[in-house]
Amino acid sequence: MKPQRIALIDLGTNTFHLMITEIDDYGHGTVLLKLKLPVKLGKGGISAGEIAPDAWERALVTLESFKERMEEFCVTRVKALATSAMRNASNGPQLAEEIWQKFGIEIEIIDGNREAELIYLGVRSGVKMGFEKNLIIDIGGGSVEFIIANHEAIFWKRSFEIGAQRLLDHFFKHDPIPENEIAAEKEFLFHKLQPLTEAIREFQPKTLIGSSGTFDTLCDIEALKHGYNRLENSQSEWDLPIEAFYRIYHEILPMNHAERLAIPGMIEMRADMIVVALILIDFILQEFKMERIRVSGYALKEGMLQELLSLKTA
Repeated sequence: MKPQRIALIDLGTNTFHLMITEIDDYGHGTVLLKLKLPVKLGKGGISAGEIAPDAWERALVTLESFKERMEEFCVTRVKALATSAMRNASNGPQLAEEIWQKFGIEIEIIDGNREAELIYLGVRSGVKMGFEKNLIIDIGGGSVEFIIANHEAIFWKRSFEIGAQRLLDHFFKHDPIPENEIAAEKEFLFHKLQPLTEAIREFQPKTLIGSSGTFDTLCDIEALKHGYNRLENSQSEWDLPIEAFYRIYHEILPMNHAERLAIPGMIEMRADMIVVALILIDFILQEFKMERIRVSGYALKEGMLQELLSLKTA
């Protein structure tokens, strides 16, 4: 029987991801293509609860290019999930409908719980988690998922609509960011994340596992500082020493946009969001006395794949 080629699409608030995988009769998946494009779907509208016209247009252009790649790889099945920006936008369903009408791609808009579950499956497939309890964090543009888990199970999970684009809109009014705006973000996080505080008190994880986005950029910056490119190997997990995190933190926070953009490993889309994301990570490290940072190269789309493979072999 001919292997099935499946396209998995993650329509995130910052980035759209396409992963094309070939699955054989035994439930083994071989990744043929991974593509990510900075769509910035939440820019200019997320805090007002809508997708702005230029972001809408970027989404359609990106889906058109994804459709071309899927045809090139003779994909037979497509699974596309949309997260925070589309689930909270009043016009999110209309965008999903237009994508279906134009490209024949059906978009499933998922809630935060489902997003957290898939992130866990993705991280678990890329990181040797063991039996200790870990705090997994995925900082998206619209939402942040927190999952307390080990290799066997999720003990607690929650999605908060406090992603980097939202934090940027609310707390990053001056560049470089002044102390009062840093303090305002931390005060907001302290109150907003009370359910997480209670869960940390109960389960006491000591290792933070960062998934994709900001954590990828931090690892890229740290790797290039030491003269190597992470993309040249096929690792799915990395350690980010806490002292390395704070070196980058103290380097970046006093910088302006142009200075941040000049850092080797920085990408344009991340140059402003990384400021509010660093403050969030610092808050978590300090508030919950985390002892280690690990980084997963796998996230939601890999979780989608793991779920499909488990269904195939069930």
